[in-house]
Amino acid sequence: MRDTGTLTWPAFEAAEPELAATARKRFGRYTHHTLATLRKDGSPRLSGIEADFRGGELWLGMMPNSYKALDLRRDPRFSLFANPGAGTDMGGGDVRISGRAVEVTDTEEVAQYAAGVGVPLPFHLFRVEPSEVVRTWVEGDEICFTTWRPGRAPRTLRRGNDDTPPREDG
Repeated sequence: MRDTGTLTWPAFEAAEPELAATARKRFGRYTHHTLATLRKDGSPRLSGIEADFRGGELWLGMMPNSYKALDLRRDPRFSLFANPGAGTDMGGGDVRISGRAVEVTDTEEVAQYAAGVGVPLPFHLFRVEPSEVVRTWVEGDEICFTTWRPGRAPRTLRRGNDDTPPREDG
């Protein structure tokens, strides 16, 4: 674990392969997702984005000097929410990944990525370092939440439609 409280995506996958596979599958259902960044004044900015799992990493690519790229250059903290899709079919729930976006500035690495995805240069490329992964889904009459943070085992809470407090699996 890094002192920033994040891991690389491959380290997260190695530590929690089942949750990582669920996240990949959920993000793979749609191309476009929602990214939250922090503006200069600290208020949130929500933007559409394409998230890409490639070469064992989770990547965020952005147009040159887009506000979301400038936000991440100033403050790398983000939250990425998987597109829930149309209607009430959540496709097994939703997934949110929060952490740090580390900009890749090596021109060869950026060019190699661009060639692999077929996008024109220039653009900003960020590698994701997760500090939290959350999966939410409905099972029967309960809403369930699995939360992971570096250095901790995933924790699953379940809550019914009544007034009883949430209960933890295990």
